[in-house]
Amino acid sequence: MKYFKLNALKFMTSSAIVAMAGAASADQVFNDDVIITGSLCVGFDCVNGESFGFDTIRLKENNLRIKFQDTSNSASFPSRDWQITVNDSSNGGANKFSIDDIDGGRTPFTIEAGAPTNSLYVDDGGRMGLGTSTPGTDIDVKTGNTPTLRLQQDGSSGFTAQTWDVAGNETNFFVRDVTNGSKLPLRIKPSAPSNAIYVDSDGDVGLGTTSPGTAVALDITRAGDAIIELSNTSSGVDWQLKNQGDNFRITTPPGGTDEVELEVNTDGDLILSGFLSIRDGVAAPAASANPAQAQIYVDSADGDLKVKFSDGTVRVLASDS
Repeated sequence: MKYFKLNALKFMTSSAIVAMAGAASADQVFNDDVIITGSLCVGFDCVNGESFGFDTIRLKENNLRIKFQDTSNSASFPSRDWQITVNDSSNGGANKFSIDDIDGGRTPFTIEAGAPTNSLYVDDGGRMGLGTSTPGTDIDVKTGNTPTLRLQQDGSSGFTAQTWDVAGNETNFFVRDVTNGSKLPLRIKPSAPSNAIYVDSDGDVGLGTTSPGTAVALDITRAGDAIIELSNTSSGVDWQLKNQGDNFRITTPPGGTDEVELEVNTDGDLILSGFLSIRDGVAAPAASANPAQAQIYVDSADGDLKVKFSDGTVRVLASDS
């Protein structure tokens, strides 16, 4: 009898141990709020006596994922599933932190391991810093050598691929045509004066002024001589158009010295350094309404060089015969 009781006790004890073991591997459902006063470790590699440090929640295993699975089934409610992924699962994969659009099969956000501090920083004013925790403008890009913004059209929408860079450094601010040999079609040197190039609301352009003259397409304003230089790199000949106050001059500056080819002063005098050549074959012009004007021309009818005065009188200066 005692033997039977002993075996019964052994059987009951063994059954309890098996039941406890089964309960340990079964899902646990809580129908009320769960409060954990302490830290939580989730994952196959959590151990008894886990040292949490300052961690409140720790995920610990070799495949780390947090999935947000929306079970909404009405067409009027959003139901997209999202996931936070830490590191690739494949051998040789990327060390990264990503946010995945599970239903869309896309990964719109990724941070690779080794990214520098403040790679992306948004301050309390909504300003975004790239490489800085103290952005001074809406977007502030900071790096040790030539901060650059790349605009890359990749052809995915059917348009020809084209890449531009907008960048700046101690040498210049520039626009770079990356696709076509990295040419620099636009460059601005540091310390260029204010309003070096100014486009008015009507499309007029001011160089050195914010108020280009009325009905003036291009207004060049300077404290001293205003000069336009036209350089021909093939011939090596340069021409300059100059506003020198009392004179307008067209010059050729060989060796850096001005040689005046044509000059007009404020009295209307025209001064030439060479000969005056008049194109022939011009029909006789109409009489000028201005009594102070006279017109010189080569008459296409007879080839003579003539002058026509405002009263219609014509005199022959030189005969072609």
